[in-house]
Amino acid sequence: MRALMSAFLLGLFVSAPAMAAGEPDLIFRKSTVFKLLTPNDKLATYAIDDPLVEGVACWYTVPERGGISGALGVAEEVSDISLACRQYGPIRFREKSEQGDVVIRERRSLIFKKMQIVRGCDAKRNVLVYMVYSDRLVEGSPKNSTSSVPVQPWGASGEAPKCADWIRD
Repeated sequence: MRALMSAFLLGLFVSAPAMAAGEPDLIFRKSTVFKLLTPNDKLATYAIDDPLVEGVACWYTVPERGGISGALGVAEEVSDISLACRQYGPIRFREKSEQGDVVIRERRSLIFKKMQIVRGCDAKRNVLVYMVYSDRLVEGSPKNSTSSVPVQPWGASGEAPKCADWIRD
């Protein structure tokens, strides 16, 4: 029993999200696979505000394993992650950033896998581009998804800022 409790606590500590932004907001979960005596497998949808670009948020859906290993926090999660980012208010850049800066980083397994949402700027089109991917310490993971947000004026706010002005050279 003591070993089981140690594994559970280690799973909680090691699989806790490591973020560049604040905590994501859980929007909802939906069960996908019924398990009789343990938690079901689920899809969970989260929202996260871009920490450097006010007025932009991303929503992502991740699978969450149930069963005993999922309940203990030691299950390796699959890499199927979807992403949609949108402008929800006037866009204001808080500070300059690099192409490919991390918006959020979250562990997807006890040690080896993590999910990241990164941001870039398509200067030619004045569009913010967000990519979600998962990587694995040992062999990598090719699953990814991309979303884009055109930088546009909001209401009568006038001209939209240029994302290229906020990328470090």
